[in-house]
Amino acid sequence: VQLQACGGGLGQAGGSLRLSCAASGRTFSMGWFRQAPGKEREFVAAITWSGGSTRYADSVRGRFTISGDNVKNTEYLQMNSLKPEDTAVYYCTASVHTSLVITSRAADYWGQGTLVTVSS
Repeated sequence: VQLQACGGGLGQAGGSLRLSCAASGRTFSMGWFRQAPGKEREFVAAITWSGGSTRYADSVRGRFTISGDNVKNTEYLQMNSLKPEDTAVYYCTASVHTSLVITSRAADYWGQGTLVTVSS
């Protein structure tokens, strides 16, 4: 399975950006991680196709929304109320298991990463 993410770019504090990620094959759950300069990669959000369960990192809850289309194997990350600290390379992930991808080890596949830069 290959993951193709797009939608990154430059946003302004308080603004919005939307990321999408399409999987070339069937998946059972997908998610997003991010890595800011000089920091470790961290979990952002996850979704399972079975039941539509979602999970968010505390730092983005209430601002970011993960959604998807399990028929198209595509996920989206709507990022609102952006903050400069949201600046990072965002990676989409996917798993062939039904559990939420909330840790790096749970991900079976990784996208190439898309840069999000938020200016103050």
